[in-house]
Amino acid sequence: MRWLDAHFPNPADRVVPAPVVRTRSAFALALLAGLGLMAAFPPHDLRWLAPIAVGALSVAVHGRSLRVGCALGFVFAAAFFIPLLHFCAIYVGAAPWLILAVFESLYLAVMAGLMTLAQRLPGWPVWTAALWVGQEAVRGRLPWGGARGGGLAYRQPHGPFLPFVAVGGAPLLTFVIALAGSLLALAVVGCKARWYAVRRRALAGALGCAVVVPLLGLALGPLMIHSGSGDPHRTVAVVQGNVPRLGLDFNAQREAVLRYHVRQTERLAAAIKAGTAPRPAFVVWPENSSDIDPTINPDAAALIHRAAQAIDVPILVGTLLDGPGDKVRNAGIVWDPKTGPGQTYIKRHPVPFAEYMPMRSIARLVTSKVDLVGNMIAGTRVGALQIAGTTVGDVICFEIAEDGLVRDAVDHGATVLLVQTNNATFGRSGEAPQQFAMARIRAVEHSRTAMVASTTGISGVIAPDGTVLARSSIYTAAAFSRSVPLSTGTTLADRLGDGPEWALTGLGFLTAAAALGLGRRMASAHRSRPDLGDKPDNPEADLTTAGRAR
Repeated sequence: MRWLDAHFPNPADRVVPAPVVRTRSAFALALLAGLGLMAAFPPHDLRWLAPIAVGALSVAVHGRSLRVGCALGFVFAAAFFIPLLHFCAIYVGAAPWLILAVFESLYLAVMAGLMTLAQRLPGWPVWTAALWVGQEAVRGRLPWGGARGGGLAYRQPHGPFLPFVAVGGAPLLTFVIALAGSLLALAVVGCKARWYAVRRRALAGALGCAVVVPLLGLALGPLMIHSGSGDPHRTVAVVQGNVPRLGLDFNAQREAVLRYHVRQTERLAAAIKAGTAPRPAFVVWPENSSDIDPTINPDAAALIHRAAQAIDVPILVGTLLDGPGDKVRNAGIVWDPKTGPGQTYIKRHPVPFAEYMPMRSIARLVTSKVDLVGNMIAGTRVGALQIAGTTVGDVICFEIAEDGLVRDAVDHGATVLLVQTNNATFGRSGEAPQQFAMARIRAVEHSRTAMVASTTGISGVIAPDGTVLARSSIYTAAAFSRSVPLSTGTTLADRLGDGPEWALTGLGFLTAAAALGLGRRMASAHRSRPDLGDKPDNPEADLTTAGRAR
């Protein structure tokens, strides 16, 4: 702890900063901040609320104890995750949805508690932003492979912060959004300082830095975001077949879903023959477009082959493969009109409690729908496939949120990203636009065209600069073909890989360790000098008894 000793040679000087708002107001502010952060997500898309929400939470926890900070963080997170994850409750009931929301909220509660300690360190907006990255890194890995939905980065599919994703990936984007919000909080805290000179400097400096962050993003835009205009182009097509009925039982109509996609592909083939649509090099079908295993079911194989022959180009088919044993695999299969099934990608990160069921006997106590979830197993190979002479990077559903899985495909030569997804089980919720926004982030991060194929929408084609070239309506049948750039270059984010995330997460853990160490030393100093609070030496620090109680 030499660093602490150098900056705080006298333990008695390590004072708790004064709260900016009263305790009741702090809880109300945390609640509103959580709701504001939720509104920053699609479909509301009020992205400017994201840094404001971060700043509001920082103000709410300022000057609080670790315990109260955790409580405020939980209120903030619950107000955010409960409405954000409501799509989980549409067909399975409230219990699984609320359990997931509460569990995810615990990560932000711990982070907010650590923020109360980090704010006692010099330069705390930087350390607070690092804690945000560390929280998302842990939440995205633990337990059972984690969940990255709800990350700060996924609120910015466009705007001045977006160029940072091409520099350091989603973790750096999270960092700069959290930094901008923390600097706004510093300006608010500065207004409460007792000395006018301190208040003036803090306000000017914090607001200036908060403005510089997005301005730097605007300056980086032309340098870091690649439009793909100079790259070779190839025409590709997306088919959205729709489903007969929404809900968890849509799989009971598996043949009908497959026939819908065959019919829509044949309609596209007719448009191509009539000259009203360009001929694609290949076609992308969504996840679960054939939930009948075509490698063992001749009827399903015949239907897919009929569609491939009608359009006379390969189709990337989303399907389920049976086996081994009672297991199942979520797959994308390249189906050639002449040779049939070829290269296959198996989903590498099945979703726990949705595609496989950890602790099945315990989960059965929560919902009777547990046994609707099968035993899906993960693949091991990167989703880099060869289709019609093009190397594509295939990811399935929420794998688009996994930094490493998408980067692996690019590292293996993918010139375009394909996202096969099925949104039929989430109703008319915000899940589909949230996932589409993730695809836009990935397109810019890796400077690749991203094609999203969904059973029910939203399907679309996204240019390397994040521009939406085509987009379907939800719950409609659609098919479109577009000429898209095939990019081979790499962004700085590609070259740095996991480096920015590890560096920022490491900074976050060091911040937590330093803050905890400072907290222990301050507590020890105050126990040895019980009268410290009666005559504060530092007029900036409100060490009244009431201030410490808060």
